[in-house]
Parts: sequence; structure tokens; C-alpha cells
Amino acid sequence: MSALTWAVAAVVNDDAGRVLLCRQGRGERRHALPGGRLRPTESPVQAALRDIRAETGCEIELVDLIGVYHLTGPGGQTSPGRAGPLPDVLVHVFRARATGPPTADPLPGCRLSWHSPDALPEAVTPLTRAAVTDARAGRSGVLHAVRRTPGAVDAPPTTGPSGPLGTSQDARPGTGQPPGQRGEPADPSLRP
Repeated sequence: MSALTWAVAAVVNDDAGRVLLCRQGRGERRHALPGGRLRPTESPVQAALRDIRAETGCEIELVDLIGVYHLTGPGGQTSPGRAGPLPDVLVHVFRARATGPPTADPLPGCRLSWHSPDALPEAVTPLTRAAVTDARAGRSGVLHAVRRTPGAVDAPPTTGPSGPLGTSQDARPGTGQPPGQRGEPADPSLRP
């Protein structure tokens, strides 16, 4: 495994069930979930609230954790302007709701757009496609391995999520469903 980076992202839905995506103005220009890296001494919940607010200008409410995604790439892969291989990234992906219209401008270079989860743009990151698929299926607590595919447009998956970290399904009743569907309240520790 290469160097390891911790990050956060969220599948943010509006009242119509659409998903908020950000398309960066540099690099491959694929659509991605809003999020960012954890800072030292910051929890994934704190980082998600801070990064998504900063990136999108939207206030959000975290509902639950969809899963932890291990983003990997081919060994020795580098990106322009970077000395050395890209790090592996562990991403905590949350299910979230937008609580109102943006209260600030998004970060420069981030073009926001809302999309139906059934009709995502063709050019999305592998992590985005996997997390939206898991969120749409109502899964929670997923452990998922995702491979980076630089320069390639991510195609929709033909099978369910799986990988070296395990699968998104579990034999226990209710596992893989949001807390509300299991008859449980949303985790209060996810509240700001």
C-alpha cells in the first residue's frame, strides 16, 4: 500500500431526491461528490460538515454513514505536478440532506449541479458511482474497495460492490439500510 490519506464526502440529496455533484475546473473534469481531506485533530463528521459547506456553500445535515471506501490506484501511478505515486485514500462517505439553498458561494472552480441518481453524468469518479449506488440501495456501513481509473470515463457497475475489504451486504437483518428503515433514529453523534 502507498501513503494513506483520510478524506470525507457526502451523497447530498435535495427534497426531490437529486444528488449534488461538483465538477472541478482542472484535471480530468469528472463529476464528484462534495468533500475533502481531514485535518489533524478533526473527526470525519466535523470534516464533512466543514468541507461540504466550504466547497458548496450549502448547509447540510448528516443522516448516517453510507460506508468507508478505500480508493486505490495502480502502483507507481503519478499525477501531473506530483512527485511520487498517488496515495491510497480512505473516504468516509455520509448520507446527507441539504437544509436550504446555498448561503455562500461555492469554492472557485467548483461547478455544482443536481442530478437524478438514476441518470448520473457519464463522467463521474469511480467513488461517486459506487457511493451513489450504495446510497440509492439504502445501504449503510459499507466497506468498499474502489480502483482509480485515470483518464477513463467510469462506466456503471455491472455487479454489486465487492472487493478486498468485503461486501456491502451482511447477514444480519436490517444491515445495509438507513437507520430510519431499520426502525432506529438517526445517529445523534452525526448532528453538528
